[in-house]
Amino acid sequence: MNPEKIINPPSGFATFIVSMVLLIVSVLLFIEGQLAIGIILLIVTFIFLLPGLIIVNPNESKVLTFFGKYVGTVKKDGFFWVNPFTVKKKVSLKAFNLNGQQLKVNDSIGNPIEIAAVIVWQIKDTAAAVFAVENYIQYVNIQSEAAVRHLANTFPYDNLEDETATITLRGGADQVSEMLEKELNERLNRAGIEVLEARISHLAYAPEIAHSMLQVQQASAIIAARKLIVEGAVGMVEMALNKLSEKNIVELDEERKAAMVSNLLVVLCGDKAVNPVVNTGTLYH
Repeated sequence: MNPEKIINPPSGFATFIVSMVLLIVSVLLFIEGQLAIGIILLIVTFIFLLPGLIIVNPNESKVLTFFGKYVGTVKKDGFFWVNPFTVKKKVSLKAFNLNGQQLKVNDSIGNPIEIAAVIVWQIKDTAAAVFAVENYIQYVNIQSEAAVRHLANTFPYDNLEDETATITLRGGADQVSEMLEKELNERLNRAGIEVLEARISHLAYAPEIAHSMLQVQQASAIIAARKLIVEGAVGMVEMALNKLSEKNIVELDEERKAAMVSNLLVVLCGDKAVNPVVNTGTLYH
């Protein structure tokens, strides 16, 4: 593969002025009847001078080849003159956005998910982009899809089914994006392309299991909430018993303590409003 070679050709303004002068002179020669010299000047102008003029816009480049041989790349913006027989291919140096399509793949534990990524890339080596691959834009699209699929197969969607997972697609967004960017740079380096940023833009369970996984997530949330409520209720019951004992408000034997604990837990852990019941007798009748 040819390494990129940056060239700085001469300015094209002098060549352009010479071409205009030769055109004027050739017209005058035609008027005076000196056709041979006028034709020669026209050939020199239209075959050797004007075809060599190129304009390079900011953040663009021209890759030059001469009869199949790579000559170099013009990256400096401006108006230049190069060998008129070179083939000039424009290659943009601007940053490109690739909004990947939604892919349906399986995560590391086999759950079908939908995933898509947004990738920002830029050409760094114009020679590699033009000569190493057939079509560098198509190459980016295909390799990006392959990298996203590989990433989705490497990690679970979340840790509901795999509690030992340290990185998940949903919970480790920064780490996953960093890994995706690294893998893309390795894949696209052959084409002289650098990935500036890669982010997961869409992540969801596939429609056929989305409802079931939503129920699992809701159940996990309810269990976590109940666990927190029970821990808080036990602490409040313990505090209440300690306060009653410290201030000698009432003497409670073990049976009364058990009844109070039961009533307090029912009140604190219930998900509905509690209606108080007035006991007019005693605990033992």
